Amino acid sequence: MENPTTIALSRLVAQGRSLDVTASNIANAGTPAYRAERMLFSDWLAREPVHAEPPGGQTLTYTQDRATYRERQPGTLRHTANPLDIAIGSQTGWFTVQAKQGPRLTRAGHFQLDANGGIVDEQGEALLDTNGRPLLTTPTDTHLSIAGDGTLSSENGQIGKIGIVEPADETKLSAEGGRLMAAASPTTPVAAPHIVQGAVEDSNVSAITELNRMTNDLREFQFTTQFIQGESDRQNNAIDKIMKKGT
Repeated sequence: MENPTTIALSRLVAQGRSLDVTASNIANAGTPAYRAERMLFSDWLAREPVHAEPPGGQTLTYTQDRATYRERQPGTLRHTANPLDIAIGSQTGWFTVQAKQGPRLTRAGHFQLDANGGIVDEQGEALLDTNGRPLLTTPTDTHLSIAGDGTLSSENGQIGKIGIVEPADETKLSAEGGRLMAAASPTTPVAAPHIVQGAVEDSNVSAITELNRMTNDLREFQFTTQFIQGESDRQNNAIDKIMKKGT
């Protein structure tokens, strides 16, 4: 297989991955606090292993899918008037919930009470306080209020304080679905969190922008596919002509 085809194939594989990422963004446009993923491409340079570069020789540049990262820009806050809908009103800070696989970070702040009075998310995962323990209410706590610093209170007094943390290195967060993040680096409490009660952070994905991005990705994918097919036809035609001359 000739170099133009292998170089084009490297681009085709990367472009296919880009389509998958864009499709995931579109699918999560309605997921609370979801942050759009982006591809990071780079060149992978290859030089022929010879002592002296032949006439016309050059470095071959392949497309490499270097990494996938998430945009840090938060989504807009949507006010719901639900007292257990809470949003972080700044770019930094994460809630901690007790998932089955261990504590996980999230900014999806749609919470509710379970049968035991615990504050849980839509998957039943408990919201943790500043000490890493689940927040619990009693049947007599009927009017819940959450202060800007995360203090949870009722008509009976203070119940606890919602833990808002920040990982030491956000680039080491790995996504688990559209809501949860696993932190590979230590987390520390945010000194002055900004909590907004009765609101949910929406996804930062613009569906129209992502659809346009997908259209462009698809066009590039099709163009590269056509180029590879054209190279294949060219090689087959050359082989046919050589075979005819040989006979």
